[in-house]
Amino acid sequence: MLRYKIDILQALKKTGYSTYRIRAVKILAEGTMQRIRKGNPAISVESFGIACNILQCQPGELLEWFPEE
Repeated sequence: MLRYKIDILQALKKTGYSTYRIRAVKILAEGTMQRIRKGNPAISVESFGIACNILQCQPGELLEWFPEE
């Protein structure tokens, strides 16, 4: 299974992208932000690309794999 290593929305906020700004500029869809908020990694590759671009990181810095129990 996959899970987030970091709180992506909090990391975006630290770079100046509040949830208000993300919605206003339409950087990520509301549904995508809700999935991130709930810890659901089922978002599009494009959305990961946007987050990685803003945070200047690799996808592996946002996600980690762990075996299912």
